[in-house]
Amino acid sequence: MDDIVKQAMAKWPNVPDCFGWLGLDARGDWYLRDDAAQAAGVFPETAAARGAVLRHEQLLGFIARNYQGDEEGRWFFQNGPQRVYVELEAAPFVWRVDSDGSVNSHTGLPAGEVSECLVDERGRLYLVTALGCGLVHTLDMLHAAEAVESGAWQPRPVTDAELERRCGFQRHPVSGKA
Repeated sequence: MDDIVKQAMAKWPNVPDCFGWLGLDARGDWYLRDDAAQAAGVFPETAAARGAVLRHEQLLGFIARNYQGDEEGRWFFQNGPQRVYVELEAAPFVWRVDSDGSVNSHTGLPAGEVSECLVDERGRLYLVTALGCGLVHTLDMLHAAEAVESGAWQPRPVTDAELERRCGFQRHPVSGKA
């Protein structure tokens, strides 16, 4: 976490949390969801509900450095003293898989060793690591398939409905206890 964020948290400890304003899609893109996007529906069901994709490199880096989960499985961006909870299309992380089988998150962090490999009913591949649970990016399915074929990863079935419970995260976080 950035030092400036820690300082702001100490200076203003009682800033209310923010819900619905930030989304993470299945390709690792962040979306700003203004009032109109939130009124258009649940992230990411329609283009209007997605909001506006963020492209500002410094802002994306700031979000990545200050992105984490809480004890209830809700993922957030610590924006100064305020937690901005994230609407997730698929999972808290989007994994990028390199040709050597190494895995990195959409935030740039190394995932570490893969402890579990899951495939849902739509054929989407998820990896569980010490960093958390994430969806393999569609552009990296060739490298992921090579890891599966070599026996490094052994996919187990999971339903989309049970993935959140099994991996301990919330796609659509809400205020208060889960």
